[in-house]
Amino acid sequence: MNWNVPNILTVLRLLAAPGVAIMFLFFARPWADWFALVLFVVAAVTDWIDGWWAREYNQESRFGAMLDPIADKAMVVIALLVITGFSGMNPWILLPATVILFREVFVSGLREFLGATAGLLKVTKLAKWKTTAQMTAIAVLFAAGVFEHAFLERTEGMDLPMVDSILTGAVPDEIGLTTMVQAEATTFLIGVILLWVAAALTAMTGWDYFSKAKPHLRDTKA
Repeated sequence: MNWNVPNILTVLRLLAAPGVAIMFLFFARPWADWFALVLFVVAAVTDWIDGWWAREYNQESRFGAMLDPIADKAMVVIALLVITGFSGMNPWILLPATVILFREVFVSGLREFLGATAGLLKVTKLAKWKTTAQMTAIAVLFAAGVFEHAFLERTEGMDLPMVDSILTGAVPDEIGLTTMVQAEATTFLIGVILLWVAAALTAMTGWDYFSKAKPHLRDTKA
């Protein structure tokens, strides 16, 4: 294996995938949300950089072609597990996350079954769009977690009537609670919409790969 820049970035992105979950083991929220968000965004950016670098400087390799989609899937799957868990199994997140996870397992199984002919399941432009949509949605949902826990930190020690008084305008909002609530609601809504878009694109690419693989799944007649 050639340790060129694209391959090094891909390996680092693969190592960053479990790092997103580890942030929540060693840091309290919202710091864990911040660290996970930054780590995920940086890793997602390297996905574009290593592809561009490999094409620009003719450093494409079989190792990179094999590991790159694995790193992408690991990032998305682990981040979705974290977000789904901390969302309290919110169905608006759980359902699209289930579609995405099912597709990734299904296509991986197809590739394993096809063996030497798995090359027909090449990454399409639509598949690249779905990866972009997945990573964007996840980053936005991590940002929503940052705002949510910033709100909780600012209301620490307050009782519910006091919080309600500030949010309704009866008491001056000197600590920005209203801003935090609006920011959290907006980013969460955008993140959920993007996640559903990503789930739709994911399902479409899964069906496309299945259609291409169907001729190779038929039993041959004796």
